[in-house]
Amino acid sequence: MTNFIPIFPLSIVVYPGEMMNLHIFEPRYKQLINECYAENKNFGVPTVINNKLNEIGTLVKIVEIVNVQENGEMDIKTIGTTVFRILEVIKSVPDKLYGGAIVNYPENVEGPGNRELMQKVVNAIRELHRLLRITKDFKKPDDQLNVYDIAHHAGLSLQEEYELLGLFLEEQRQEYMKRHLSKVLPVIAEMEILKEKVKLNGHFKNLSSFRFEE
Repeated sequence: MTNFIPIFPLSIVVYPGEMMNLHIFEPRYKQLINECYAENKNFGVPTVINNKLNEIGTLVKIVEIVNVQENGEMDIKTIGTTVFRILEVIKSVPDKLYGGAIVNYPENVEGPGNRELMQKVVNAIRELHRLLRITKDFKKPDDQLNVYDIAHHAGLSLQEEYELLGLFLEEQRQEYMKRHLSKVLPVIAEMEILKEKVKLNGHFKNLSSFRFEE
């Protein structure tokens, strides 16, 4: 399937199923949101990295317009739905302030993938958060989580989050996340050891002296 969609390029990655709040203040995007909401249409959020518009993005549905100010600025709630690939950017649309794109929709398998592998990924995420002393509520039981649910909570760079968005099988995404965490966890653990060493510096220590053999 190929069609035209209005686009709202942002320096973020949105995943299918992800809830996202946006503050809308630019005139072109105020028009985009008002029209999409009135016509019950979705819009696309392609990812911008280093001021470059990338071809992969996610279609977004407006869930609610929470607040509208006198100047037309608004706060909205959205949810990601479908991954798309841009075939052609349409910078100028007649009678519109915003642009759009001709897109298609790669087949994207969002099934459970390898549940055993996913549990290892979840366990690694929990360990990462323990080391960082942070708590995350994923709003789902661990055995129902998929990679999209945890992707923003694993310390990925924007480029890495985008690479993950371009993987269209859940098992590929699970393997990607596993490799990332296997690199990150030892670094964080080493940092924790270093922090403990730094804390000890300057404190009185109980040390055993070296004994020469008599």
